[in-house]
Amino acid sequence: MSELTLTVIRLGLLALLWIFVFSIVGVLRGDLYGTRVLTRSRPKPQPRPAREPVAKPPKATGPITPRPSRASGRRIPTMLTVTAGSLTGTTVSLIETGVLLGRNPECTLVLNDDFASGRHARVFHRDTGWFVEDLGSTNGTFLGNNKLTQPTQVEVGSTLRIGKTTFELRK
Repeated sequence: MSELTLTVIRLGLLALLWIFVFSIVGVLRGDLYGTRVLTRSRPKPQPRPAREPVAKPPKATGPITPRPSRASGRRIPTMLTVTAGSLTGTTVSLIETGVLLGRNPECTLVLNDDFASGRHARVFHRDTGWFVEDLGSTNGTFLGNNKLTQPTQVEVGSTLRIGKTTFELRK
């Protein structure tokens, strides 16, 4: 082989080595600093021309007030409160579109729990009341001491556990 060929091979291997080193540094950086959490901000409304009629914004709706169901003896939850874990004391209102729990920034309640999946579980509303469903998580979602395998109806006082984080449904 000529001197030029050996030099090109050496420089190619050196370039591959540096690419490998930078990829390792990137992975380590991701592990040390974790997932980047994005803040949710609403876009600022654009000013409208004076000639167009300005429509009134729709009324904001707070947490839904569930209607009494056929099972009138049941108490219906309106809030999800973290009772144990890194977010202890955090309260989320149950909204009709549902509450998504997990580690992804897109979730309603972002969990800082190593045992939670990206999209771990959801609490949602049906005609008969509120239900909780595991979304195929690795470590499972527990209602009381029972592991969820299908959507299960919940009431006030029910405890929900995802990893080291425990939730309670409250009125």
